[in-house]
Amino acid sequence: MPTPPASDASRDIETLIDLMSRLPGLGPRSARRAVLALLKKRSGLMAPLAQAMATIALNAKDCRVCGNISTDDLCPICADETRGGAEICVVEDLADLWAMERGGVFRGRYHVLGGTLSALDAIGPEELRIPALVERVTAEQVSEVILALNATVDGQTTAHYIADALAATGAQISTLAQGVPIGGELEYLDDGTIGAALRARRRL
Repeated sequence: MPTPPASDASRDIETLIDLMSRLPGLGPRSARRAVLALLKKRSGLMAPLAQAMATIALNAKDCRVCGNISTDDLCPICADETRGGAEICVVEDLADLWAMERGGVFRGRYHVLGGTLSALDAIGPEELRIPALVERVTAEQVSEVILALNATVDGQTTAHYIADALAATGAQISTLAQGVPIGGELEYLDDGTIGAALRARRRL
């Protein structure tokens, strides 16, 4: 006997579960539990969440200076006049920027590359925000560029490429030091480890 078709409401719920399961760290079972929790709190949690997501989807944009995500042309970090402009911390993506900010140690500005160099994936300097970084360092008279890239092969390759590209600017180039294990990724490090690595950075 054929299975009766699902109702429209059931199909909508299954669609939501499928979309949620595509998020990092959420498989089908975790997504189903999350959706169930949202359904139980439709007015207090689900509706405000849907509204917030709709607003962000409509208004989110890349910061025109550093590449961070914001709802304004300038992200809060770049717009903060109390942060120094002499130091720029270069990170691979937003997760790494947020990890650095959690520690509250760095008070300069950032530059988000949007990835790392990868010959296998055909990602070259032009696919990243490396040319924009060189322009920033030259135009803003930056004194130090801190390369806070992941300690992976692609991360280190990118770091050396950037160091060569910035050689003529006269800016000091440094990298994170102790505390970041080989193969480690900033997103998964604790705040203390990131802080220690930043304070003990070394010239490249």
